[in-house]
Amino acid sequence: MSIIYVLITVSLSLALVFFFIFIKSVKSGQFDDTYTPSIRMLFDDEVKNKSAKKSITNTKQNS
Repeated sequence: MSIIYVLITVSLSLALVFFFIFIKSVKSGQFDDTYTPSIRMLFDDEVKNKSAKKSITNTKQNS
């Protein structure tokens, strides 16, 4: 029965260590995305206003 207490203590300690390392890496900017903003201009823009959507659907229906 005492081995269970040891295993629980070790697993909680290990989990806390990993959690501390994760929080430290998030605060230091490890997971910041620096690549996507530089290529965002290469992505196709979505149509944002309704009149442009209507004109696109009207031209598709007429063809």
